[in-house]
Amino acid sequence: MYKIFFTGMKRKYQKNKSITLLEAFDRDNEQFSVRVGKDRSCHSYNIMVRAREFVADFLVLWEHRKDIPLSSIEPDFIHRFSTYLSVERGLRHGTIWLNCMMLKGVVQRAHKRGLILTNPFAEFHIAKNIRERQYLSEEELHQLMIRHFDNPLQNYTRDIFVFAALTGMSFVDIRALRKTDIYEIDGYQWIITSRHKTGIPFKVRLLPQALTILERYNDPLKEQIFDRLGYHAIAKRLRQVMKESGITRPVTFHCARHTFAIMALNQGMPIESVSRILGHSNITTTQIYARITMKKLTNDFQHLELRLSSIFSKNVGYRTYHFVKKRILSILHLLAKMYRFC
Repeated sequence: MYKIFFTGMKRKYQKNKSITLLEAFDRDNEQFSVRVGKDRSCHSYNIMVRAREFVADFLVLWEHRKDIPLSSIEPDFIHRFSTYLSVERGLRHGTIWLNCMMLKGVVQRAHKRGLILTNPFAEFHIAKNIRERQYLSEEELHQLMIRHFDNPLQNYTRDIFVFAALTGMSFVDIRALRKTDIYEIDGYQWIITSRHKTGIPFKVRLLPQALTILERYNDPLKEQIFDRLGYHAIAKRLRQVMKESGITRPVTFHCARHTFAIMALNQGMPIESVSRILGHSNITTTQIYARITMKKLTNDFQHLELRLSSIFSKNVGYRTYHFVKKRILSILHLLAKMYRFC
């Protein structure tokens, strides 16, 4: 029985052994393209196409060949590709990780389809460089909200960014927002829809400031709330908006989403609720924000210290109380360091 199984696998492999890496890439990209606009985004498709271009250039410049059969790929191939992206292309760690994952995915799927007997990249791992999320402080956000610009397009860009910071919505979800996504529940206006990226449902209540922005751009003749939303145009104007608002560090539109998460956690919203509002598929993603909210951690420790002070001062002597307090605070500071770097 086992002999028949492996014989069948060998025949299937021999039948497809002429398949090359770029042909496998093209097959995957073609299958991905038909899903664009349904459950896949055009941006993700462009990333796959770009990865294919990097692999093709790598083959010519470093491997001195136009293509390579899948069966001839060795485990070290992807390591050389990673080095090429760093040395020749000057890409950063995150972009290198992304393109290596695209290449690894193509070969892995080829293995599952029986196009190759083994997956040469099965043991390849490259750590994703998770950078600390950039966000605006509450003071910076308020500074941005009260700023008036002479250019109406800059005011519009500012309002879109603030709306994202008050709802936690991504750019693509704001662009797709329609009046049918807004519901009144218990006297409050809620946005109830699904994330474009993952399809995960999310709901968020409109705060008064966000509701004001919504009403400002509400056109009775249009179903879509915000129009004229091109990402690159908004991103370009956003840089000028931040500069004129006195915020000199680089700020992308997605920082608004990070800002919402940080503010919500700092104000005591449970991480489970923040995760639900952001539409995260895994709470681990939300925990990244929790690691950098030292303000909330400090406040929590202060509240704990006050409560412990009131308890211990009633039941133990003065010297014993301060000794216990000192020991507890040292433990709390140690936990804070562990929490910060976990």
